[in-house]
Amino acid sequence: MTATTPRIRIAAAPISWGVCEVPGWGRVLDAGTVLGEMAELGVRATELGPPGYLPRDPAALRGLLGGYELELVGGFLGVVLHETPEAALAAAEESAALFAACGGDVLVLAAATGLDGYDDRPKLSDTEWTTLVETSGEIGEIAARHGLRTVVHPHVGTHAETEEEVERFLADSPLPLCLDTGHLLIGGTDPVALAKRYPGRVGHLHLKDVRGELAEDVRAGRLPYAEAVGKGLYVPLGDGDVDIETMVTSVHEAGYDGWYVLEQDTALSEESPEDLSKRDVARSLAHLDGIVSRLPAAR
Repeated sequence: MTATTPRIRIAAAPISWGVCEVPGWGRVLDAGTVLGEMAELGVRATELGPPGYLPRDPAALRGLLGGYELELVGGFLGVVLHETPEAALAAAEESAALFAACGGDVLVLAAATGLDGYDDRPKLSDTEWTTLVETSGEIGEIAARHGLRTVVHPHVGTHAETEEEVERFLADSPLPLCLDTGHLLIGGTDPVALAKRYPGRVGHLHLKDVRGELAEDVRAGRLPYAEAVGKGLYVPLGDGDVDIETMVTSVHEAGYDGWYVLEQDTALSEESPEDLSKRDVARSLAHLDGIVSRLPAAR
């Protein structure tokens, strides 16, 4: 590896094991199972998952992750940015302090609607949009005081979902993006093209693969997002319609040196095989490893 070639840092996230903050999402596996399977697969870092799933006490969280030899990447924070900024800022302060105390380096921010789930989203006024942008900037400042980077996550069912909204945010805010290949595609944005247009704005990477026909059904309003996830919207890397190899190659060649987080949104039912998530993540890891092996001096 040359001094100018970024290394590839691979991490996982509890959502790949069905752990989600949405009420009624599905069966939630215990933390020991999830973290243990990450460790068994050779993963050495993870995002935090939804608030309350893992300990919010820094010493307890460090101890739990350390027991599985896992490093903390940071975590997701979905808060309402377009109204009551004080609540969003307080939540950001608490999360940023926790992430920093446990070795994390990134706060992944989403513009939540304030509704449960990701199936509905009211339209914002221009004034509300301005408040959203200003609040996200203040959260970026809070995170920076804790030594963290803030990235804004375009996400289905939030106020940064469509290509128009993503472009508008990039124009109105200096914050970088969490480039989530699945959520961008579902929202109507080609994630590879976006990364090539704005290589300097890719601050974090969530690698997902999706079935294009189900993504189109969600985008067209024919299928609710949660229902689509249950029908297999997300698939292991290489099995869907996202060009993962071109994405990874593109950001790597552009000098991206952040995390490559395997994050396959999964909803588990009582009938789901016990090792479903582990098998799917193993397949994604194998696919990503093959891509990385073809990158010049990536390791």
